[in-house]
Amino acid sequence: MLDCGEWSGCESPAKLWQTCATAARTGTRVSDERSGDDLLHQLRIDRAQRDDDESRSRWPWIVGAVVVVLVIAGVAAAFALRGQATTVETSTAVTAASSGDTAVLQATGYVVARRQATISAQIIGTLTQVSVDEGAHVRQGQVLARLDPTAYQAQLDSTRAQYAAAQASVVKARAVLKQDRANAARMNDVVDRGYVSKQAAEQANTQVATDAAGLDVAITQAKAAKDQMRAARVNLDFTVIRAPFAGVVTAKGAEVGEIVSPYTAGGGGIAGGLATIVDMNSLEVDVDVNESYISRVKPGMPVEAILDAYPDWRIPAHVIAIIPSADRSKATVKVRIALDRKDPRVLPEMGVRVSFLEKSGENHQPLPGVLVPKSAVVKRDGKDVVFVVTDGHAQRTSVTAGADFSDMKQVTQGLGAGAEVVTTPPANLKDGEKVQVKTGSSP
Repeated sequence: MLDCGEWSGCESPAKLWQTCATAARTGTRVSDERSGDDLLHQLRIDRAQRDDDESRSRWPWIVGAVVVVLVIAGVAAAFALRGQATTVETSTAVTAASSGDTAVLQATGYVVARRQATISAQIIGTLTQVSVDEGAHVRQGQVLARLDPTAYQAQLDSTRAQYAAAQASVVKARAVLKQDRANAARMNDVVDRGYVSKQAAEQANTQVATDAAGLDVAITQAKAAKDQMRAARVNLDFTVIRAPFAGVVTAKGAEVGEIVSPYTAGGGGIAGGLATIVDMNSLEVDVDVNESYISRVKPGMPVEAILDAYPDWRIPAHVIAIIPSADRSKATVKVRIALDRKDPRVLPEMGVRVSFLEKSGENHQPLPGVLVPKSAVVKRDGKDVVFVVTDGHAQRTSVTAGADFSDMKQVTQGLGAGAEVVTTPPANLKDGEKVQVKTGSSP
């Protein structure tokens, strides 16, 4: 017969069933101290334990389902991003070419005006009229604006009166001098006869000298009054602001009612420049040439200029001068270039690319390779590469970089003229990635 210790040692219902089966096979009786209810109680599965087991069995499935959902979402996002194009700006790899000539060097620069002026008032005053606006063509001497002339007109009237008074003083001084000279002459004639004393004659002569000095003072004062009147008239004329030369108004800095002054550049309610005028006939090109190639440039050398705004328009030009000073920060030398053909499309501050030309028969080697923006050449895995846009995809291309020309870089190998390259490739741009060219970038 089994005792209660054996029953209490059972750790699970399975072990309890095994014990009962053994007792039945051997004929052993179970102790009376344990009733059938106790046995059933031992065989009963606790509900909390069953719920805990079921919860544990469900967790792997839940985790697995979440992982599957995340994987599907990631794949969908990847496909979505794969279908979305990266917006980039592009530029065309260029090389110079001209009929009968060879480009030995290229550089970039800007159109500048050698003759331009910011027109300002020469006196302080309030604007009562502004006759021009941006884009207006003006003639030399044309009235641009007018200031309130009231105070300056009053000043002119005052100086006129002072000048008139000074002139009257001169007339009076002359009359007094004339009379005193006559008196002195009569006394000098009769002093020897004893009719007048020598002292009286000397006093008459002294009065003549005094009157002569007084006349000189009056004349000087009259001249000063005349000069003051002339200055007042000039100030009154300054109330009318005129164009110093013919040109085009490119900027307007003041309106009617503002106070203008030659002593300030704006601020505090006082305007400085009234308008900026540019002489379009004085437009030329300033370019920075790498000092390593400046020996190829000569005064009078033919040049071909291409505006960034009109890439298919080639403008004949020539070198005016090489500025005898280098920029140490950029290692460049400035070169002035004259445009041989004037055109209204050429505007100040336009970007321009120039090709310095030599006749085909001369012993000069053309610049090898092509030119692209400096920012287009980037490092990838320690190599110089550019991203060429082909059929809407960016193809990474290894290149051999050469010298710098202002904001352009020479590419001697790996890239041909006319290739469309990404101007500033993003750091995460990958080979073969779909791209979209930003509107307004060079074709």
